[in-house]
Amino acid sequence: MTATPAPSPDRPILIGVDVGGTFTDFVLLQDGRIRVHKRATTPQDQSRAIVTGLAELGLADAALELVHGTTVATNALLERRGARTALLTTAGFRDVLVIGRQNRPHLYRLTQQRPPALVPDELRLEVAERLDPTAQVLHPLDEAQLTALAQELAQQSPESLAVVFLFSFQNPTHEEQARAILARELPGVPISLSSQILPEYREYERTATTVINAYLRPVVGRYLERLSQALPGRPIRIMQSNGGAIGLEQAARQPARLVLSGPAGGVVGAFALAQQALDDPAPNVLTFDMGGTSTDVALCPGQVPRTSESEIAGLPLRLPIIDIHTVGAGGGSLARVDPGGGLRVGPQSAGAVPGPVCYGRGGTQPTVTDANLVLGRLDPAHFLGGRGDVSLDEAGARDALARLGQELDLSLEEAALGVIRVANATMERALRRVSVERGYDPRHFTLIPFGGAGPLHACELAESLGVGRVLAPPHPGVLSALGLLLADVVHEVSHAVLARADQLLADPGQLEALVTALSEQVWTVLQGEGIARPQIHASLDMRYQGQSYELTVPLELPVTPEAVAQAVDAFHRLHAQRYGYAMPQEPVQAVTLRVRGVGPGARPTFHREAEGTQDPSPALLGRKAVWFQAEGPTETACYQRERLQPGNRLAGPAVIFQFDTTMVIPPGWQVRVDGWHNLWAEQAG
Repeated sequence: MTATPAPSPDRPILIGVDVGGTFTDFVLLQDGRIRVHKRATTPQDQSRAIVTGLAELGLADAALELVHGTTVATNALLERRGARTALLTTAGFRDVLVIGRQNRPHLYRLTQQRPPALVPDELRLEVAERLDPTAQVLHPLDEAQLTALAQELAQQSPESLAVVFLFSFQNPTHEEQARAILARELPGVPISLSSQILPEYREYERTATTVINAYLRPVVGRYLERLSQALPGRPIRIMQSNGGAIGLEQAARQPARLVLSGPAGGVVGAFALAQQALDDPAPNVLTFDMGGTSTDVALCPGQVPRTSESEIAGLPLRLPIIDIHTVGAGGGSLARVDPGGGLRVGPQSAGAVPGPVCYGRGGTQPTVTDANLVLGRLDPAHFLGGRGDVSLDEAGARDALARLGQELDLSLEEAALGVIRVANATMERALRRVSVERGYDPRHFTLIPFGGAGPLHACELAESLGVGRVLAPPHPGVLSALGLLLADVVHEVSHAVLARADQLLADPGQLEALVTALSEQVWTVLQGEGIARPQIHASLDMRYQGQSYELTVPLELPVTPEAVAQAVDAFHRLHAQRYGYAMPQEPVQAVTLRVRGVGPGARPTFHREAEGTQDPSPALLGRKAVWFQAEGPTETACYQRERLQPGNRLAGPAVIFQFDTTMVIPPGWQVRVDGWHNLWAEQAG
């Protein structure tokens, strides 16, 4: 696949860098061509792998513009390695973070333990102040008490502070006063205000989101500073969870927006390539991103799905995010026998270090990657394109799977097939959750696999789901990094509305004024990122009066009674699609206004080649035995993907090798290559 960058003779080299659990992926757009590269992730400091990878690409001193997807925020939350954080809140509300919601994640488990709060008891403080729901002051902020509290707090050496006052989303004055006092008494300690992070109602969610931001600020800030120092003078943008990139300063100030940074790039890239391949601006696609530690799936019904309701590490995060569902099934997922004698795969992972047994870095417990190698679906001679400095230890993988098979009273190959089937079942449930459980028939969608392991499992998953075709992009293993290059520059803000739709229909002035204020905030941030005239989009979170949760629908601009009426109609339709019914006669409430500003990212033009001969024999590497069922191996054709040309067709069983991934075509499937070098796999007949 070749590409022509947007015309700009002085434009620096554009590169996307996505850090995964096992590998750091590089996609370089230079001289009208895309180059890809992989480097083992350095978990202790992700910037080291980035600097090393750029040097290997010959770009150590080149003029670069880098877009980066990082897992620093995610890992800090999952591993509880964030900053020592203090929480200041309204008197009487210090335990909101601990009380939370009375939800039971496991309905029938008699004893359940919540994960410990991010803020320990001794660092949750309260001060006298109070607003009413209409933003009127009931009790002024007690500045003398707060000063004394801050002086006591300084003795406990907090690294970050979160300030969450009751109803501050209606009136931020008290939080701003508190920040001034805290900054004076605790110089150098970053302070996160809920009125800036999440000016929305729902006290627990607002508290949890603000605390997450404070918990991540020092960790993410230090990492971004190291990255900036390692790449001096190079413009760097960071991918956000909402599918848009933003500058280092904004990313460091609001790191809670980065928790799904890398996976978001994959969905953006997959959707953009589907638009091109299907010649459809609104394609229906299922994205399937299987990496080393986890699998991320998303359903795109004509658009990239976004939500403001998500949960990370057991905590609610109410910030705009691409609607991605993640399960602990990846190439490095560990296989084991549970106390009941059943085979389990994941969510524990071998990670980048030591990695799967076959990587030869000290791993001893078998993984999904080891199972694929034992079954012949991976090949030591063609792993990472046969690169000389990377080899696979097949004997080690066989020994590990043989030990697992002995525990299960299975042969080596039966144990490996069992590992694949258990992992596939986990990933199939994830795909059903985002499709069938939300009222969508997966048979009407195209499955797009990517990540280093996605194409290995895609056809089998598609067959289980009834999906008729699989679209494998030219570089599936680094698609998330490519998506970073294609991402727009985005900033989003929100604010509580809490008004009935009929009131807004009669007088939209309140909503119009709020749209104007939020749009100005968005413009200020994006103009600081070099976007002169960003596009502004608005949406409303709406619900029927008395409901507890909302659905998000577009709001046309400028705000008029007609625009509000269209939003209400869209809400009824979406409610019917999601829940199977609508109640047009019931009053509708607008809960939250969201404003999204967008500036264009890179716009490379990919060239479509004319399709030629159907004969793929020039790409044939040979044949080998591959296991698809326990009865025995099947003679399978092996192809080099880089040699496949537009128009080529081949039939399964087949294995297609390339630098960044391997694709398995089971018996009964067939493949064609289109003009963009995409592989289209479909069931024969």
